[in-house]
Amino acid sequence: MWLVHIRVTNIILLLADVDKALRERWGVDVIPLNRYEAAPRVPLSGAWKPHPLPNGTRALFPEGFSPLIKEDGDWELYDQGNRVGVLSPGSGSFVPAYFPLARATVEALETFTLTGISDTELEWLHRTARELYENTDYAVFGWFNGSIFEQAQFLCGWDSFMLRLAGEPEFAELLLTKLTDRVIEDLKLYLEAVGKYIQVIGFGDDFGIQTGPQIAPALFRKLIKPLLARIYSTAHVLSKAKVFLHSCGSVYEFIEDFIEIGVDILNPVQTSSRNMELDRLKNEFGKRICFWGGGTDVQRILPQGTTAEVRKDVRRRLEVMRGDGGFVFAPIHNIQADVPPENIAAMYEEAAGI
Repeated sequence: MWLVHIRVTNIILLLADVDKALRERWGVDVIPLNRYEAAPRVPLSGAWKPHPLPNGTRALFPEGFSPLIKEDGDWELYDQGNRVGVLSPGSGSFVPAYFPLARATVEALETFTLTGISDTELEWLHRTARELYENTDYAVFGWFNGSIFEQAQFLCGWDSFMLRLAGEPEFAELLLTKLTDRVIEDLKLYLEAVGKYIQVIGFGDDFGIQTGPQIAPALFRKLIKPLLARIYSTAHVLSKAKVFLHSCGSVYEFIEDFIEIGVDILNPVQTSSRNMELDRLKNEFGKRICFWGGGTDVQRILPQGTTAEVRKDVRRRLEVMRGDGGFVFAPIHNIQADVPPENIAAMYEEAAGI
């Protein structure tokens, strides 16, 4: 029997529960309410089984996790006979591998059915959220996701959808509208189940890359912004939870739009990308939106720096962001496997004043 405490709760991104002792030592204020499935058809409601991480580290995965491990080291996930995700050696997450709408026509899209949130998940979410709310002192973060732009890319393939967005607007608009309608239907059920227990509701839609926006701001404002406004408005009407948007990369040109449509919190605050300098963000938007992230550079400093350099980076960022509130300390994004543990400790200890 493996005596391990690493429980992987998000298989796609290889994210694990944070140990209670670490949460207490570092003064963590938030606890997540995860979605029901750690990967397609792999629920979090059952038992746990030992399975090594890609680097051989012992861990526990939900019992339904059974990847196909190839001779070249790739891990493959299958759902109903389709290869839906691939984890290559050295990668930190599974990448999508199945795009059911890659060649779909408008006519086929009209009859395409999007799967909604299940009663089983809603019952599990309700029980779990109530337990976290009643038995812990943490703020409960409900990760809903609710993406439309990113989900369209997953359904079509990134390149296919971006080409259709530019060249086949009828298809792109129909898909985005169908996704929005589905998200709102699910959101209503989700908030009915957990709304009174969560303080933050998390949405995800990546609109930036390292050097700028993925999509022209004018096209975003025409096609996507009104749809997101419908979604975030629903969240505000049906709950008191703050609306959290995870949007990677350089999203400076969209922050004013995010504020207008009801985003209360922006994450991950990727300060290593263009126009995303912390002092600029704080000065222009710091009184109107909360920045959750940007606490240290996970691309260079955290994996490659010394503990002293990590602490210095954290201190500098705190000096910029802590004034007048509106800042939740967190690293810019998920901590990758190449980060030395002592650097992780240095980051959180510096932020906690240890």
